[in-house]
This record gives sequence, C-alpha cells and structure tokens, in this order.
Amino acid sequence: MSLFAMGFLLVILQPSTGQFPRACANTQSLLKKECCPPWDGDGSPCGELSRRGSCQNILLSQAPLGPQFPFSGVDDREDWPSVFYNRTCKCEGNFMGFNCGECKFGFSGLNCTERQLRTRRNIFQLTTSEKDKFLAYLNLAKNTPSQNYVIATGTYTQMNNGSNPMFRNINVYDLFVWMHYYASRDTLLGGSNVWRDIDFAHEAPGFLPWHRVFLLIWEREIQKITGDEKFTIPYWDWRDAEDCVVCTDEYMGGRHPTNPNLLSPASFFSSWQVICTRSEEYNSQQALCNATSEGPILRNPGNNDKSRTPRLPSSAEVEFCLSLTQYESGSMDKMANYSFRNTLEGFADPQTAISNISQSGLHNALHIYMNGSMSQVQGSANDPIFVLHHAFVDSIFERWLRRHRPMLEVYPAANAPIGHNRENYMVPFIPLYRNGEFFKSSRELGYDYEYLQEPALDSFQEFLTPYLEQARQIWAWLVGAAVIGGIVTAVLTGLILACRKKRRGTASEIQPLLIESEDYNNISYQSNF
Repeated sequence: MSLFAMGFLLVILQPSTGQFPRACANTQSLLKKECCPPWDGDGSPCGELSRRGSCQNILLSQAPLGPQFPFSGVDDREDWPSVFYNRTCKCEGNFMGFNCGECKFGFSGLNCTERQLRTRRNIFQLTTSEKDKFLAYLNLAKNTPSQNYVIATGTYTQMNNGSNPMFRNINVYDLFVWMHYYASRDTLLGGSNVWRDIDFAHEAPGFLPWHRVFLLIWEREIQKITGDEKFTIPYWDWRDAEDCVVCTDEYMGGRHPTNPNLLSPASFFSSWQVICTRSEEYNSQQALCNATSEGPILRNPGNNDKSRTPRLPSSAEVEFCLSLTQYESGSMDKMANYSFRNTLEGFADPQTAISNISQSGLHNALHIYMNGSMSQVQGSANDPIFVLHHAFVDSIFERWLRRHRPMLEVYPAANAPIGHNRENYMVPFIPLYRNGEFFKSSRELGYDYEYLQEPALDSFQEFLTPYLEQARQIWAWLVGAAVIGGIVTAVLTGLILACRKKRRGTASEIQPLLIESEDYNNISYQSNF
C-alpha cells in the first residue's frame, strides 16, 4: 500500500494543535466568541464531566508593550485570540488540546500520567531505512488533509464580524506553512496601506519559544497521521559546513541539472507546490494567503549575496553566542545588543553580539544561504529543510538554557514588541500557549537531543527525582522535627550532666564499694542518648 493511501487510513480523528479548530470555525462559535468543543470521551465541552477541563474566559496579559507597533484594534492578532474567541477550554493537570483531549508535551497514557522522553537525532546518524521513513512521512503530511484544523481566508472584518465565516481545508504540512506565514505577515491597514514592522514569531523574545512550540506540534501531527508515536524530528548540524550537505536527492533534494533554482526531478520534493510566498500581492489586495499553489520550491544554495552571508555559521560563532549571559536586552527587537536571542536569530554579529542588520548570522544565515523559498520569512517553511534547521537552532537554545539555568523572570514580562511579553499567548495557536511556558528545558517537555545527552547523569537524576520530590514536599516538617529534636536533646543532655555531677559529689562519702577492683573494668557503659 502506498504511503499516500496509508495517510487516509491512519489519520487519527482526535484533537490536534494548530490554528482554527474545525469545530469552532462556524457562525455560532464566532458570534458567541466561544471555542469549547466537546471531548469525544464523554461528550462534554472540554471533557468537563471527566474533569479534564472546563470552558472559561480567556485571561489576557495587561503588561505594556514596546513602541514598535503604534496601533490598536487594527489587527486580528492583537491580544490573541480575543478577536475571534474570548472563551476557550482551560485544561487541568496534564491534559491539553482545544477540547482537553490530549496530553501535555512530555506525558502520555490514558490519563496522561506517564512521563516520556524522546530523542531528536542528527539526520546523518539515521539508518537508511529511518531516513527514508522520515522523507516518506514528510510527503505523507503534504498529501494528507488536516482533520481537525482549517485556515482563515479572510480577516474578522471581512467575515462580517463572524456572521460570514471564511475558512478552507488544508493539508497537514501546509497547515504549518500557513501558520508561520500568519504569525509573520504584515498588518493590513486598509486601502493599500500596511504596517511591516510587526512579527509575532520573529525579531523579539518569543522567537525561540514560538518555534519550539511550532516544532512540537508539527512533530505530534506527524505521529498522528503515521501512527508512529516514537517519531521525532531530526536535525541538521550545520556548524562549519562548507556547503548544503543535505541538498542531495538522497536527503532533501539535489540541484536541478539545467535550472539551478529548482530541485532535481529525482527528488519527490521537486513536485511540491509552495503557498503563501506572494506577500506583496496579498498586501495590495488587502487579503490573506488562501493556500493556493504558487509554484515549485525554489532553492539555489550558496549562490546568495556573499556580502550579506559569506558562509555558513562556524562552531566558534555558536560557542560565542552561548557565552552571552543575557537572554534579551535593550529594545528587545532586532536592534538589541549583547542579546543571546538576537545573536542566535542572526540580527547581531556572532563575533561581537552587536546588532548589524546589514549582515545575516547564525539562524538567518541558513535562510539567506538557501537562496530561494527559505529566504523569504513568511513562506520559508515551504522548504522541508526548514524543520531540520530549526530543530538545530532549538538545540542551541537548549544548550543555553542548560548552561545558564535562567529563572522564568529572565524572560521579559513587559515592554517587548507586540505578542512577545512573557504572558502573551502565541499567535496563532489554539489551544493557547504563553511564551513563558516554553522558556524551560526540553526534557520537561518530553524530548532531548542526541548530542546533548548525558546518559549516566540522566539515569542518576531519574533515580533521585522521586525521592527529591518527596523531600521537597515535606521539607518544612523535616526542618521542624530537626529543630525540636535538637532542643529536646539539649535539655536531656543538661539534665543528665547535672545528675552525674551530683552523683560524683556524694558517691565517695556515703556509698559503699559494691564491686571488686578486678571487675570494675568489665562493666560496659551505655549512652543515655
């Protein structure tokens, strides 16, 4: 059976994580501003009868934003998702999903109580069968309709404030391309006017947490449509690479023999059609990308502007970036200096950490180097190299988190560009995730990277974890018991010493000698404690 056919047989009709839930993309839900679908397990909204969650008002962050976006009430993404919905499912415990029908990242099982830890591996460490399976999964996602999600083809105003819903179906892979477009698109101001200095997924503190969530939900969707619960995204370690070593027909598609901007016809990626790449056309029409096919993937690696990106990033540049102690700084945008985020994203020089938007370093360098579909922000996820690249960028983020062990408070709570404060919900995900929720170790989210693993330490930590957790819960009682025990011991010691002193003072005067001298040394004395 072909993988394309398998896709339709293996699709699991359970909640997923993405954009507009199909169950809420209707007039009733939009007019009511409520997205609380029933959970199939008990038929109640948000699985409330099974205590999985309940339908509640959305609590929006009131923290002030930075000055980069000087408007209010002109963009559907402001205070996400309140323009469309102000009530959604709030899940309890380890449950998650738009109807609380899933487990949080890092948990599995019927009641989401089983911890799990999966490992993302270097694509060149995969066996031939593992690599071929990964490529087949990508192609399956490109040809499998999303069962639970649809995309918006018009703004809320164009939908007549919800009375005329404008949504359409989309395949699983393109759903994620569209979400990346939607988060980074320009604001439509009416007429031919747009505001370009806005991005809910880039150029600000949320860049790394946003893409972390993006990859996690992409990974989960692949697990669902394939039935392969152990699937993880591989990464491409591009440090010190002299060229695009994944750009071969064996991996992500080689170069076309006659047209250097296209992929080799020997790769099935050459037949893929891209979406959401014509931003100027959408802006002029004051329209959203509607996922219409716009041509083949373009890629011409290495034939980019060398004055902007002379080469792929080096190990030394990554190490320098990791040495930066500040996650964010200054204006918290692409002009930030000495910011780990801005340096890793590529707007600051990877050798000085000083902002230089005329150059593209680290993360940005890869996009520019590919010289094609991946080089334009809104449509960059069309190229499947995108997921390999961002998995490695996420691993660098993970290395920084493990090295510096920042508190949550290190992530900015206020004055970041719109959508990037710690408590802001990420655009355009439903169910809702806050930026700060993913500013923590990947192992807490159920995954690790092969080259970051420390087996002996991990196993020892896993052994100690339950005992440390129990100790944490009763530490106050332990301290109290120790203090009381110390006081009692001190009192008893004082009393005993006093009694002994009194005995010594009278024994030689009034007590007879009860034992013979040869037996004296055979008496054993026991402590009173």
